[in-house]
Amino acid sequence: MEYQNGNLPITVDPETMGGVPVFRGTRVPVETLFDYLEDNYALEVFLDDFPTVSKEAAIAVLSHAERFTFEHVTA
Repeated sequence: MEYQNGNLPITVDPETMGGVPVFRGTRVPVETLFDYLEDNYALEVFLDDFPTVSKEAAIAVLSHAERFTFEHVTA
């Protein structure tokens, strides 16, 4: 069974990558984006390395993470 998080371009499906959250329509784990950024790679490097992930999808995930963080830090 596949689960989607609202409008986020993320899919969690036990039959895809063992249920690891991936960018919808790909097998690219969302965590990989954060790993690249933590390792000081630019977003463009991630997008070049994973061309199945759109820039819009990556930005949507980052924007959601930012909003989530601010909501919980200021709460």
